[in-house]
Amino acid sequence: MSVHKLSRADAQQIAICAQLLQRERPSELVDMVRHLTLLQLDPTSAIAPSADLVSWSRLGSAYSPQDLLRALDDRELIEVGSTIRPAEDVALYRAEMLCLRDRPPVADWEKRFRAWLHANDACRQDILERLATNGPLPSRDIPDTCVVPWKSTGWTNDQNVIRLLGIMAELGEVAIAGRRGRDRLWDLAGRVYPDDPIPAEEEAARSRNERRLRSLGIARTKSTKVPVEPYDVGEAGEAAVVEGVKGEWRVDPVYLGRSFEGRAALLSPFDRLIHDRKRATELFDFEYGLEMYKPAAKRRWGYFALPILFDDRLVGKLDAVADQKAGVLRVNAVHEDEAFTDAMAAAVDAEVDALGAWLALPVVRS
Repeated sequence: MSVHKLSRADAQQIAICAQLLQRERPSELVDMVRHLTLLQLDPTSAIAPSADLVSWSRLGSAYSPQDLLRALDDRELIEVGSTIRPAEDVALYRAEMLCLRDRPPVADWEKRFRAWLHANDACRQDILERLATNGPLPSRDIPDTCVVPWKSTGWTNDQNVIRLLGIMAELGEVAIAGRRGRDRLWDLAGRVYPDDPIPAEEEAARSRNERRLRSLGIARTKSTKVPVEPYDVGEAGEAAVVEGVKGEWRVDPVYLGRSFEGRAALLSPFDRLIHDRKRATELFDFEYGLEMYKPAAKRRWGYFALPILFDDRLVGKLDAVADQKAGVLRVNAVHEDEAFTDAMAAAVDAEVDALGAWLALPVVRS
């Protein structure tokens, strides 16, 4: 099969269409998540939670966060790890969980995990029994009977039950059944996940790669290993090269030859269009980093700056915050990566106003 030769603009438009950010918006939340394969969860909500921002960027004013809560309550969408996924995709990840459970540990960190889990097997069994009888439960209602504490330099240090639940979830034994406020409710995985046949790991991995490429449009065969969701897609799709970019890509042929109409959009820092920072640089010449962990004096774009999409280009960052105490959406700056034309500025201003209206906050521009 021949290698598809794409211009930079071709690759950009494919990526934007695949992420449902073209002019024609999707109309329904669950179908949107089915296509995107996931909404990433993150506790930061300087403007709004990331899952809501991603949904609003696609669906516009028709989206309400209550829609997401209803879909989770109805189990059309299910929380898996730090993502929300379509219920029908969960079996693909249960296959990965079973493989992880059955595979002997290889890396040193895997061996440490297994040793810690084995040392606290009595607590693990107690959790399973407790959930079977009383679940779903928040972690604070589960007694800590670990005999070996979890040691970490991060926030999980001595958070034994939370860490144990996380490992048990990775192994497919427990699952997040819902939330009570910000607290996750845990239950036995068999009572949360759909009772769908679990495919063999090789078949599941191939399906995950194909689904991921459909949602990204264009991606690398191999990439740096990252948490939450890989950036690469194996041998899914068809080979492609992008003019001016080294190396070979994989492209989903469903997007080849499509007409394109773009629009302006404000994106979450966790949006999959820009989440792979290297791909964003290679395809869009877009430099971006989440700066909320940097001292204020060292930030170039802001605490939780939103990447700005216009037509088929990423053109800047919006430094804004939802100031709930003052009751306003405060715009600190609009950083232009390229000089905005009058049309660009008007379109971006309209999106900022639309964001304020969705948040029910008047916009105050500095």
